[in-house]
Amino acid sequence: MKVLIVGAGSVGASIARELHASGHEITIIDSKPETKKRANLPQVQWFIGDACELSVLKLAVPEESEVVVAATGDDKANLMVSLLCRSEYGVPRTVARVNNPRNEWLFDESWGVDVAVSTPRLMTALVEEAVVVGDVVRLLTLQAGGATLVEYTVPEDHPVIGYRVDHVQWPTDTVLTAILRDGAPIAPSADVVLEGSDELFFITTIAGEDQIRALFA
Repeated sequence: MKVLIVGAGSVGASIARELHASGHEITIIDSKPETKKRANLPQVQWFIGDACELSVLKLAVPEESEVVVAATGDDKANLMVSLLCRSEYGVPRTVARVNNPRNEWLFDESWGVDVAVSTPRLMTALVEEAVVVGDVVRLLTLQAGGATLVEYTVPEDHPVIGYRVDHVQWPTDTVLTAILRDGAPIAPSADVVLEGSDELFFITTIAGEDQIRALFA
């Protein structure tokens, strides 16, 4: 898979390193020449310049990329790169980093963003997911379809314990995608019986999150 990464700071460089190790073809654009030396990624293709300028962006031939990752530390730049790649070059999938949670509402399909990753929100969610039992925790927002990935840990005394997955009336537009039990993932087939401390992972909508809360309340 061809991936274009804009921004080679600690986040962008780490993404590039992991994806290249997995066998993907990586191209990087960064505005600072010293970043190339610091990142130490000689095996990927580099372009130095401001990716918000079409003259720079087109050098990386973004139309040949299957995914563009806007990973700079500037939310405005990430939005502009996502919009240009989608509108000017028809890139099929864009992933954008959100640095300031207050800007998260901007990162949607109107700006060409398929998936918005808010580092502060994600860290908060992971902390909550580790310590909160009995509440719905949003892990990720998939902006293009208005969908979210949420997690719910079943309390040890919850009435849903002992029910089979197919006996629970899940909310509309909500899909139980996985169950984590004792550290091991379980496919949520119809005959799986829910147990205390099960971590349930759902793909749902914003409205569906409230419906899941109501269901487990």
